[in-house]
Amino acid sequence: MLKIMHRLINNTGKYKGRIRASYITAFFKGIMMKVPLILCFFCISWFMQGQMDKKKCLYLGLAVIASVLLEALFEHLSNILQSAAGYMVFADMRLRLGDHLRKLPMGYFTEGNIGKISSVLSTDMVFIEENCMGVLSELVTFIISQGIMTVMMFVMDVRLGLLALIIVMVFIVVGNLMLRTSEKHSIIKQEVSESLTEEVLDFAEGISIIKSYNMLGEKSKRLTDEFDKSCKESINFEIAYSPWSMALYLTFGIGTSLVLAMCAYLYNTGEISDIYMVGMSLFLFDMFASIKGYYSQMARLTVTNASLDRIEEVFKAKELKAEGKNELVSASEIGTGSVEIAYDNVSFAYTDKDVLKNVSFEVKQGGMTALVGPSGGGKSTIASLLARFWDVKSGRILVRGEDIRNVSLGCLMDQISMVFQRVYLFQDTVYNNITIGRPDATKEEVEEAAKRARCYDFIMQFPDGFDTVIGEGGASLSGGEKQRISIARCILKDSPIVILDEATASVDADNEWAIQEAISELCKDKTLLVIAHRLKTIKDADQILVVSNGEIVESGDHSSLMNMGGIYARMVSLQAS
Repeated sequence: MLKIMHRLINNTGKYKGRIRASYITAFFKGIMMKVPLILCFFCISWFMQGQMDKKKCLYLGLAVIASVLLEALFEHLSNILQSAAGYMVFADMRLRLGDHLRKLPMGYFTEGNIGKISSVLSTDMVFIEENCMGVLSELVTFIISQGIMTVMMFVMDVRLGLLALIIVMVFIVVGNLMLRTSEKHSIIKQEVSESLTEEVLDFAEGISIIKSYNMLGEKSKRLTDEFDKSCKESINFEIAYSPWSMALYLTFGIGTSLVLAMCAYLYNTGEISDIYMVGMSLFLFDMFASIKGYYSQMARLTVTNASLDRIEEVFKAKELKAEGKNELVSASEIGTGSVEIAYDNVSFAYTDKDVLKNVSFEVKQGGMTALVGPSGGGKSTIASLLARFWDVKSGRILVRGEDIRNVSLGCLMDQISMVFQRVYLFQDTVYNNITIGRPDATKEEVEEAAKRARCYDFIMQFPDGFDTVIGEGGASLSGGEKQRISIARCILKDSPIVILDEATASVDADNEWAIQEAISELCKDKTLLVIAHRLKTIKDADQILVVSNGEIVESGDHSSLMNMGGIYARMVSLQAS
């Protein structure tokens, strides 16, 4: 228990001092909790000895009121120091997690970790924040209170003190056995929670496909099975935990009875006075309440321990190295026609699967390089490596002569804009979705970017214009509208390098014309790396690279590749037919 408490405190960072300061208030609160009982003992003792008078009555009453007020004060201070700090701890931790996640390679998010991240944020952190941070000082109070009661027993009689100490040791043994059972099931319980979260996300994200293929029964069964599994594990947790919880209460009952029996025996033999016997009657049922309360928090703390394991597991995920401190020279300094991007023997693998093998090519400033080839050949990976979504396995990627691993991520991303087929818009205003490209842009600049992206007109038809809130993922917009807003982002950002996954590949003919115009605005005087699907759109590219099985198998302009009669010529012929 103490190890779990210590581990929890170690995760509080800069608030550690506040949490530990709450132990001082907990110490005094623990003492104040027992003061009324001690005063009550003195009151009865004076009455039985005929020593009570008005003055003592007044002092006792004032002392009881003072102890209750002080207990309330110390509890209030403890809550301010500890519970409030708990919420601040996890506010900071969520921000740190967000910062950590943005530095992870994209592969982490495609390896089935979305459910884990969601579960950590929505279950683990919330559970600790709401259930455990507020009980740390309470646990300290329990320890102090139990210590005071055991010392009081030794004061009354050494034999009573020894009996109380033995019973406390039995509590500790039962508590440790309960801890092992609780820890084992807490880990399983949290793993099941993660699996359930993942299944719920999968069901929600794929609901349109599930409905269109009439798979509601099958998919609902999988989801129902996860709910059943979660329910079953929660019940198993309670079944395994309950016997030890009952043992704890039995220890409390038997221990209290033994102390009472010992007191009765000592009273009958005349070894303790009637005053002490009455005093024992006062203390008896509060004798082991503190240690019982301490171990009653066992389930919470073991779930907390399992939750901390999962939180730390996410934080331990290896970030992309961000040791680069170098800044890139500006695009204007290298001059038009100079090499802006160079891939030098680049190889890459997802885990053990090789995706790219010794890829080398150069892109001139202001030039257009198109990547074509069969699906799964490695085109998107080549583009993603330039933005450092992953790091190369071997070789290097240079931007204006500088290895991108030696450049700060912020500086690198300032140089690159990306437009992909799959557009994601946040549940926010249209204005804020566009200014993601440049948060400090003026309203006039945002409107100009929207006009150039051919989206100004339809935005102004929305009920609130640029202040219209769009659905999560852009659900309330058509595919063409989303695409044009994403292009407006890039136009506003005005980066010298543009990565373009042909944006018109999956839109209707009416939108295609508007999007082509928007892309033309975006690409003026830019260095382009284009993943091409419709080959007619890249006939004028400075160079076309045919990527197959992770290698560049053909390269040249449109005419030279057509004359080769290879893969590119066959692809053009196939699309034409």
